[in-house]
Amino acid sequence: MIRRFLAITLLAIGATFSHAQPSLPSSFQAKTIHSPEAADIFVRWGGKGPVVVLIHGYAENSDSWAPLAADLMKDHTVVVPDLRGIGKSSKPEAGYDKKTQAKDIRAVVTGLGFDKTFVVAHDIGNTVAYAYAATYPDKVERLVVMDAPIPGIEPWTEILLNPGVWHFNFHGPDAERLVAGRERIYFDRIWNDFTGDPSKPDEATRNFFAATYAQPGGMRAGFAQFTAFSQDATDNKIFEQVKLTMPVLAVGGEKSFGPLQAVIMRHVATNVREVVVAGSGHWLMEERPGYTVTLIRNFLDSPQGAAPTDAGSAGHVGERRLTPAEYEFPQRRNPGTGGGPIGSPSPMGWAKCQPFYLHRGIGFS
Repeated sequence: MIRRFLAITLLAIGATFSHAQPSLPSSFQAKTIHSPEAADIFVRWGGKGPVVVLIHGYAENSDSWAPLAADLMKDHTVVVPDLRGIGKSSKPEAGYDKKTQAKDIRAVVTGLGFDKTFVVAHDIGNTVAYAYAATYPDKVERLVVMDAPIPGIEPWTEILLNPGVWHFNFHGPDAERLVAGRERIYFDRIWNDFTGDPSKPDEATRNFFAATYAQPGGMRAGFAQFTAFSQDATDNKIFEQVKLTMPVLAVGGEKSFGPLQAVIMRHVATNVREVVVAGSGHWLMEERPGYTVTLIRNFLDSPQGAAPTDAGSAGHVGERRLTPAEYEFPQRRNPGTGGGPIGSPSPMGWAKCQPFYLHRGIGFS
């Protein structure tokens, strides 16, 4: 009976957000907060209870958190900013390194009168969240990172060699001219390459996000997120010298980063729990919203948080978790995700390579 109720609940959550553009709850308040780092950050917040900051990624904006925000606001205060240069935040010429953007986030948190928070992030939001947690470790209760690398943290070097991350180096004035008026085509390539379900994100969601980046200066600012990766890598190598000690949940889509997300985080944190979301690619809020919302809520609400990595504990029976030293980067190509043809290089599918990660019960084929 309990399993049946849970299944119905998860389906209902997914169905609620599957046929309309994403949108945060209408009850959320909104304001723009000036960051001392020369940006004006648009933020929405709502709910009541422990504070959770949600940091979105590229090809999206803060509305991508709609399913999670709607659930958490029942008993949490949910704070959802647009990163600088994205959505309704200002688009300055500089400051797109993630260390600077972490200061933007801090300005938002304190500007709303808060101090310690939970932090949940996805995609390039991971790097902002990592910089935030490393800069303000006593201000982060727990950290969730989902499905993206962190520049400078291994296996970053190997990741850069993968042709699937072509967009990391696609930026500058010529790239802006090529994409102008064709934003939807550009983003379709990214959405399709990294999804586990070619129908996700859906049409309404794609049109909505493409339109936000088509605003004047939107693509210049979006590309600047990647231009800053070399500086991010330098900063993160310094941050890595002091490990994070707060509980960390590392989430990877089975058809995207999978267990590699936790491998990355074990380089920088001592207390990591890992989850691989079966059947999902990179776009977890669009592909598996109900399941992803539930696992994040359970982590935030758990009285114990994550188990220390050196304790050898596992979140699933039959799972062997690799430490960073044990992980070997796959040398063979894997089937692509989403619309990619079978046998093509997988954009992010290296983590699915079974010889390097022994796992049962989550759905590897």
